[in-house]
Amino acid sequence: MGETSDSNINQFPAFPGGGQLIHPDQALPTNLFVIPSTGPVVFPTLIAPFVIWHPQAIATIEEAMSRHKVVGFLLTRSDDIPDKVTSADLFDVGIAARILKRIKLPDGNIHVLIQGVSRFRIKQTLSQEPYIAVEPEYLEEKPLEKSIESDALSRAVINHVKELSDANPFFNDELRLALVNASHGGVVADIVAFALGLNKKEAQEFLETVGIQERFQKLLLHLKREHDVATVQRKINDEVNQKVSSLQREFFLKEQLKLIKKELGIEEEGKDKNARTFRERIVAAKMPPDVEKIALDELNRFESLQEASPEYNISRNYLENLASLPWSFETEDNLKLDHAESVLNEDHFGLEKVKRRILEFIAVRNLQTEVKPGQKKGAIILLVGPPGVGKTSIGKSIARAMNRNFYRFSLGGMRDEAEIKGHRRTYIGAMPGKFIQAAKRAGSKNALILLDEIDKIASSYHGDPASALLEVLDPEQNSGFLDHYLDIPFDLSQMIFICTANSTQTIPAPLLDRMEVIELSGYTLEEKQHIADTHLWPKALLKNGLLGAQVKLEPRLIPLLIRGYAREPGLRQLQNQLDTLARRYAAKIVERREARERIRFPLTIKSEYELVEALGPERYNKETWIDETKAGTTIGLAWTALGGEILNLESVELAGSGQLKLTGRMGEVMVESANLAWTLVKKRLIENLVVTANSLKFRDIHVHIPSGAVPKDGPSAGITLATALYSLFSGLRPVPRLAMTGELSLTGRVLAIGGVREKLLAATRAGIQSVILPRENKKDLHEIPLEVLKTIKIHFVETLEDVLSLALNPDESVEKPLLPRIQPRNRATQKLRKKSGIISGKTIKSGKLRGQPY
Repeated sequence: MGETSDSNINQFPAFPGGGQLIHPDQALPTNLFVIPSTGPVVFPTLIAPFVIWHPQAIATIEEAMSRHKVVGFLLTRSDDIPDKVTSADLFDVGIAARILKRIKLPDGNIHVLIQGVSRFRIKQTLSQEPYIAVEPEYLEEKPLEKSIESDALSRAVINHVKELSDANPFFNDELRLALVNASHGGVVADIVAFALGLNKKEAQEFLETVGIQERFQKLLLHLKREHDVATVQRKINDEVNQKVSSLQREFFLKEQLKLIKKELGIEEEGKDKNARTFRERIVAAKMPPDVEKIALDELNRFESLQEASPEYNISRNYLENLASLPWSFETEDNLKLDHAESVLNEDHFGLEKVKRRILEFIAVRNLQTEVKPGQKKGAIILLVGPPGVGKTSIGKSIARAMNRNFYRFSLGGMRDEAEIKGHRRTYIGAMPGKFIQAAKRAGSKNALILLDEIDKIASSYHGDPASALLEVLDPEQNSGFLDHYLDIPFDLSQMIFICTANSTQTIPAPLLDRMEVIELSGYTLEEKQHIADTHLWPKALLKNGLLGAQVKLEPRLIPLLIRGYAREPGLRQLQNQLDTLARRYAAKIVERREARERIRFPLTIKSEYELVEALGPERYNKETWIDETKAGTTIGLAWTALGGEILNLESVELAGSGQLKLTGRMGEVMVESANLAWTLVKKRLIENLVVTANSLKFRDIHVHIPSGAVPKDGPSAGITLATALYSLFSGLRPVPRLAMTGELSLTGRVLAIGGVREKLLAATRAGIQSVILPRENKKDLHEIPLEVLKTIKIHFVETLEDVLSLALNPDESVEKPLLPRIQPRNRATQKLRKKSGIISGKTIKSGKLRGQPY
């Protein structure tokens, strides 16, 4: 149950300063928990680590830590620890030890650091389960009486230790210092016994020897034996040294023999063969003249090195990397637009913006070959979008369409600049950076390199990888990319770099400026339905060993599956749900075969009940908007790295001191938007005589956005917050199934926002019928799919008044009881309120400023 954490306990610094016992904080306990051990023995005052692996022993340690932190270690009588340990399996004498430190390991074991405190003998066994507990008799040591015999024994032991210090590394200066500073002879004896590494039987006998003089006498026998072993070991070392000298002589003779054979042309040695191969590969690589000169110089240096030299392998690896790079080899581009378009359409449905950009690149390359045949610049493209929209797979399709070699590596979590630009050759284990390795593995200088997760690069004290990427992703600089390992410029300008990211917010601005950004917002319901029917479902059947003729999925169920189980913008979750469905029916087929039932193919999934039976309850509610609209509630639209989202915003008023309370994990920017919206709404409420400034001092407003565990931030919720607050005080209900997004200024202007496509797609998925957008975002509608524009009615607004007139239904006002308020004492003010139609806090229908629908 207890084992030391190292195979040789003596390698651990086990001697406390001065050899003095670190006493426990309290007296030794009258009852003691026992841990069985196979060794070694940690004598009093010594410190050693143990790994506790047995469940019973782990529970014992935990119990002891909650009490007095002192346990007893007893050696087992057998070599192994039985599964069920009782006190009969253990020796009677052991060591009481204090637990100094306890660490839980990932595999469930416990690493403890203990210090021996005292010898003890089992006086009585108190329990066997769940813990072995005993009543101990602590064996106290009496100091060794001063006498000629005791002094002689002590000096003999110390002299033996000094003699063994040259042969045995464990008898070092630290041990000798501990012996000199030991408090009494018993500590000296225990330290020496521990350093000797006695076997289990000898250690138990020494542990049971309480008398210090008897312990010294036993130590002298063990030290004499250790001295004899050291003498024999020294003799063996001398013989080995003589053999090494003869081996060196043999080595020199063999080297002379190699030279003779080389002169006679008898055979070619390994190093010579490597040098010849490298020379042939360097010539075949057709390197630039300056690079070839450096490579040949390094080869000449390699030929002069001995194989036993540390520099030999360093030089060999460097030449291997140089000769393996595609200095001149490139694949021939397929510049036919119809071929590229057919390949892209075959692999992906939708993604028209990316496809159009690739076709433009191919068309430009086609014309360049006619105007400037030598110009073959690559491209640097950044694909930004939620997970699962096909960013990585489109890279493979582009490489296939252009007949280019493809290589992918991930930048996510990269912290070291050397992973980009390589290590210098002076370091142990140095290797080229990722881009040189990518060129080497791709095998051509015009390959397509996919840099995945570029928005998840980290930085540390090792450097900033994002800054190192600036040279690689700069078309004006990467023609002479200098890797620290090669220390030779390498041309990356003909490569196409396609980077992927979920968001551009974490990408440094200088790096983002070097890339052409193409946004992939996600798929519409119709696109998802088409992809699932033509690509994902056949792929799921094939993946799970099924044929299309065995299981069929009714097309009308696919929209239900998407709305209920896979609403995210990408296709990954949809693919997972289809895989689950295919696995379920694969299991049914196998079960029926084993039961020898007759199966009528195809098995058709044709009801919603069968979907629920296979996939479980729906993950999403069928309606995500507020069903029963109430005053003070609105629907907002938000952008996230995973696509667009619907935000249901709620607000209530209650008696208080005029405070605005915001909950739902709103970020700093959204909190500022809420305060700004409240300022605008208060101003309009007071101007329209809905409330008085004095009455607002006695009301608290609480605004909440559900899903409180999810952080929310951004300025685009300004008009949503303002509409909810105005609805709360005016009593006007919001128009059903209407969502909005837009930033507010302090003067009430509605400012442009981003992520329009993602937000409208989210509104479509949620069944929203109308959306309010800033007028400045009208230019973004050309990126919105036509089927989305047919589904949603879009209103463009310029001011907060436009928003309120569109979002609040004057025909649906509610008579809401007002909280106690201070009425104005001025009768003229009361008459003015009544004349304006403000009766008991409810406003009359006023003139409406409608926005123009798109």
